[in-house]
Amino acid sequence: MINDGLSKCVAEKPQKMQHLLSAVFVWLVTGTTISSLNKWIFVVYDFRYPLLLSALHMLTAIVVDYGLLKSRMVNGKAGGEEDGGLTVGARFKVFMLSLTFCAGIAFGNVGLNYVQLSFAHMIYSTTPLFTLAISALLLGEHHHVIKYTAMMPICLGASFSIMGEVQYDQTGCFCMFAATMLRGVRSIQQSILLQEEKIGAVLLLYLMSIPSFCILAVAALVLENRAELESPLRYGGQVWALVLLSCLGSVLYNLSSSCIITLTSAVTLHVLGNLTVVANLLLSQLLFGSQLTGLSCAGAGLILAGMVIYQNSEQIGRYLDSRWARPAAGGAESSRTQTGCGSDRATANGARDCKQD
Repeated sequence: MINDGLSKCVAEKPQKMQHLLSAVFVWLVTGTTISSLNKWIFVVYDFRYPLLLSALHMLTAIVVDYGLLKSRMVNGKAGGEEDGGLTVGARFKVFMLSLTFCAGIAFGNVGLNYVQLSFAHMIYSTTPLFTLAISALLLGEHHHVIKYTAMMPICLGASFSIMGEVQYDQTGCFCMFAATMLRGVRSIQQSILLQEEKIGAVLLLYLMSIPSFCILAVAALVLENRAELESPLRYGGQVWALVLLSCLGSVLYNLSSSCIITLTSAVTLHVLGNLTVVANLLLSQLLFGSQLTGLSCAGAGLILAGMVIYQNSEQIGRYLDSRWARPAAGGAESSRTQTGCGSDRATANGARDCKQD
């Protein structure tokens, strides 16, 4: 599936291939480190403001993307148009994406306060399950039976991961599943806006960051402005330096993911996600000493196996169809041969009968 996406870019322009490789590299680096960095801020420095951190991510995206758009380093639209050409329907879709986006980030950051990083990424690996269900129920899309088959090991693996979790927390588990479901919704929304509405990746992130920042900032003031908690200004400069690094990494991650979806597809992005899952499992053990039980390891293996089947379902389906078609074709050819021989014998007998007459 990755090869299909890459070959698509090679066939169009070598320059697009360079952009894709750069986006993939940035996405892998930031995708592997951003969750560990956020977890480090929450656990090591006891930073109790996950919604505030999410709001700062959006504020950083607004500042960076505004600078890029004003400097005309990038085009607002994929086709080279300016950003003023968006229809009312497109702007409404962007607003709905911003709601999904900020809700997913908020749930994810809140969940990281309660669960291990390894467990969080095992749950994230079930994103195709939600993407498949949403596209089938809401968009009416029909998928190959192999894709539905791949959901069985993914669901079983998620169940094993939950049962094998050492530090299981009901609130954290709920937040991570909610974040994963919203990731699936977001990938579908992004595909529509990037590929059908032809909105550029930078402009899309800029437009959806404005309402997302407002929503998250209000939520942080209401939910995290409690008397028993001290002001966030009490944290030292090292903490805020890490927060700034997290914000910049978040912007790069979102920009690179949008570029990958634009140049290939949302499925290619999920394929690459397998690499970040493995890397984050290793980082979780290295940095936080996360404990992986036998059930957790078995669950991770089943989830990854299901992901591989899901993402290569078309190739597997074509292979199985070709295997099943060969015996059928052979049987039809044998039947035709036997029918032909019978016709020859009938013709020969008819000719002999005519000669005898």
